[in-house]
Amino acid sequence: MKKIAIFAGDGIGPEIVASARLVLDAVNTAAGLHLQCMEGAVGGAAIDRCGDPLPPESLQMALEADAVLLGAVGGPQWDALPPAQRPEQGLLRLRKGLDLYANLRPVQIFPQLLDASPLRPELVRDVDILVVRELTGDIYFGQPRGSETGPDGLRRAFNTMVYDEAEIRRIAHVGFRAAQGRRKRLCSVDKANVLETTRLWREVVTEVAREYPDVTLSHMYVDNAAMQLIRAPAQFDVLLTGNIFGDILSDEASQLTGSIGMLPSASLGEGRAMYEPIHGSAPDIAGQDKANPLATILSVAMMLRYSLGAEAWAERVERAVLRVLDSGYRTVDIASPGTHLLGTRAMGQAVVAALAQIDEGIR
Repeated sequence: MKKIAIFAGDGIGPEIVASARLVLDAVNTAAGLHLQCMEGAVGGAAIDRCGDPLPPESLQMALEADAVLLGAVGGPQWDALPPAQRPEQGLLRLRKGLDLYANLRPVQIFPQLLDASPLRPELVRDVDILVVRELTGDIYFGQPRGSETGPDGLRRAFNTMVYDEAEIRRIAHVGFRAAQGRRKRLCSVDKANVLETTRLWREVVTEVAREYPDVTLSHMYVDNAAMQLIRAPAQFDVLLTGNIFGDILSDEASQLTGSIGMLPSASLGEGRAMYEPIHGSAPDIAGQDKANPLATILSVAMMLRYSLGAEAWAERVERAVLRVLDSGYRTVDIASPGTHLLGTRAMGQAVVAALAQIDEGIR
C-alpha cells in the first residue's frame, strides 16, 4: 500500500483536484494499486482553519506519504497578510520541507490544440520541451530578505539570490539524465554576463557536462531564452534553469500550448515527490465549474510514472486525455468553434470514460 497526501488548496484547487481524483481512483481500482489517499490543508484553506499556511500536521502527512497531489494556493482575500503568513509561503515551505529540489515541467503541443496557440502552427507544431527547474534555492529562499525604512525615511526591500555548487550540481545531473532519455540536447539558462550567482551556475553545469559526453550542452542568457521561446521554440529539448528563471520561462512556455491549464509538473527529491499543475488558483473562476483539470490529470500521470511505478497506466492516462481531445471535448480556455464545451467535473468524467475504453481494448 502506498500513501498519497492530497492538498486541494484554494480557488479552483478543490475543483481540479476532485476531477483528477476521479481519474486516480479509477486507476487505483483497475490496476489494484491499493492507494491510501489522505486529505489535508495547505495555503489559504489552512490559514482559515488554523492561521498557518502549512500546519505541522499537513507537513507531517506529506513527509509520511509516497507522493503529494496539490491543487493551487492563494487568493485576494489573503493578500493583506504579512508576507510570511500568506498562502504561497505554505507551498514554498512544503517544497523546502520535503527537499523537492527538481521541478520537471513538460511543455508539449497537443496536435488537437494547435489552433489554441497564439503562435503560428508552423512555429509550435514540433514543440516538445522539458523545463528542469531548481526548486529549493535561489532568490525565493536566499537570506537575508526583508524590508525596512532607512535613516533617510525611504523604504527599501531586499532579497538575496544565492546558490552553492552542490545545489547546482544535483539539479544539473537531473537535467542531463533527462536529456539522455530524450533528444540529448540541454540548454542551460543563466545571466552569467551580469550575475555572479549564475556565473557559478554556468561553471558547475559545464563541469557536470563532462560526465555526459552523449549530451550536447549549450548556454543561453535568460533574456535571449525568453525571446527564443517565442521566435523558435522547437529548437529546445531540455531547458535547465534556476528557480526564478524557471518560474518565469515555464509560464511563458505554457502559452505555446494555448493554455496554462494543460501543463502538469512533478517536483522531485530523494524518495519524495509532489505533483501539481503549474497554474495558479484562478479565483476569478473558482466555484463556476469552468477550470481546466487536464493539467492536474496529467500530473496524476506523472505521479503514476515517477512515484507509483505504474508506467503503463501513466501512458494510458495520457492516451485518455488525447482521446478526449480527439473527441472534440474542451473546457472554456481551450474551446474553439465546433468543439463541445465541458465543465471541470465533466472533463474528468470524460477522461475516466476514455480510460475505461482503453483498458477494455487492451484486455
